Amino acid sequence: MTGQLSPAAQAVLTTYEKVWSQGYGSPLAAALEAVADQVVPAETAPIMMRGHELERKVQRLHTRSQLLAIAAELRAL
Repeated sequence: MTGQLSPAAQAVLTTYEKVWSQGYGSPLAAALEAVADQVVPAETAPIMMRGHELERKVQRLHTRSQLLAIAAELRAL
């Protein structure tokens, strides 16, 4: 691979490699959880928001929950 990875990509790769080297768990699920943390960090539930701000926050929460649901399925294999 040429060039340096972005901090987000490096965090995902590091997580994958760490779980892979430990020999247990699901490296793919761990990497997907790291993607969720990098792309859609955990947030608190929307409180006192309205309009577009609320819609964007709800969409971020939904996207994160979908990514983590896929990771949970992979972890269950």
